[in-house]
Amino acid sequence: MKHVPMGNRRRSWLLLAVLSATLVGALAWWVGGTSERALAAPAAEVSAATLAEGVTEPGVSNDYCLGCHGKPNQVRDLPSGEQHYLTIDSAGYNASVHGSGGYACVQCHTEIRTYPHPESTAQDLRDVTLQNYESCRECHASNFDLTHDSVHQTALDEGNRDAAVCSDCHNPHYQKALTDPSTGELWPNARLAVPQTCARCHSAIYDQYKQSVHGAALLGSADEPGGNADVPTCIDCHGVHNVADPTTASFRLDSPQTCAKCHTDPERMGPYDLSTHVLDTYIADFHGTTVTLFERENPDQETNKPVCSDCHGVHDIRSVADPQKGLQVKQNLLGTCQKCHPDATASFPDSWLSHYVPSADKNPLVYFVDVFYQFFIPIVVGGMVVFVLADAGRRIYQRVKGGAHA
Repeated sequence: MKHVPMGNRRRSWLLLAVLSATLVGALAWWVGGTSERALAAPAAEVSAATLAEGVTEPGVSNDYCLGCHGKPNQVRDLPSGEQHYLTIDSAGYNASVHGSGGYACVQCHTEIRTYPHPESTAQDLRDVTLQNYESCRECHASNFDLTHDSVHQTALDEGNRDAAVCSDCHNPHYQKALTDPSTGELWPNARLAVPQTCARCHSAIYDQYKQSVHGAALLGSADEPGGNADVPTCIDCHGVHNVADPTTASFRLDSPQTCAKCHTDPERMGPYDLSTHVLDTYIADFHGTTVTLFERENPDQETNKPVCSDCHGVHDIRSVADPQKGLQVKQNLLGTCQKCHPDATASFPDSWLSHYVPSADKNPLVYFVDVFYQFFIPIVVGGMVVFVLADAGRRIYQRVKGGAHA
């Protein structure tokens, strides 16, 4: 039998004792109170994998949080005198995109693991929002990063506490799914809700938009049933998370391309008998040519040449047949032209073809004159070429013939 030195045997017994004590301690923790186990997980244990998979963090369940926050009329007084409403409707949360995905409260409220909660430093309700919205970055990093290039983030960085952040547009407790996972497109109901979301901050603009040809078709009016998915909402022109500053020269110069995204699409314009040549006809005239040159050469400089919104409006765009503002009404068109051409007379707008390429149906006189010249010019030029060639051949022939007789 192999002899084991006394020192090695002592170390073995010591190691065994330490292991036994560890197992006993772990067993005692496991059979401890349920509440102690529920509050034991530190914030660092909410791993990236847990966030990505949407799995409730073991130990701190939503049921535990809703044991208090699910009760009605849970409020706390803030130093500003405002009341922070703390009740969360469990059914509403479970129906939300976060609740139905199995996300846990503590995945967003990572600093809360015990009760009483850590002392809040929020002075008012806006502080509450600004202290919590950055948790959205953990799951929505790409969209969160886009906001850093937005007009909202710029305003926030400049000290405007009211500038929109994630939770101003998306209620984290009750937000429903916005996009179809198979196509990535907005659900119809989500599209209808976009203007109302923006109206939380931009109510005056919303009031203009809902009276416009676009807003009435989307939201409905006395003459429109609403629900038209072809018309643009706020995000189609301004973007979603990377909302650009609409007061810049570059935004103004880019605006014809913004309008063209819809108005050059034959499938979208077809049902309304609207011209899809709006961009081509605009660029072909003096106004559009000048704006295009500015866009290429000096994108940050102002131009006094009109873009689409100068003639048609911005949020208050009306149907071209609208008796008060529609540009098919000659008097309305003249008034629009006089914004830049104050000396324009009643005959001034007669030369405008309304973005339509001349045809037998639209501007027939211009169309037939154009057809005439399509034939007339080649015939005249071709005849001149034939005449010049024939004359040159005759002269060459005469010289050669005269030289032969000499």
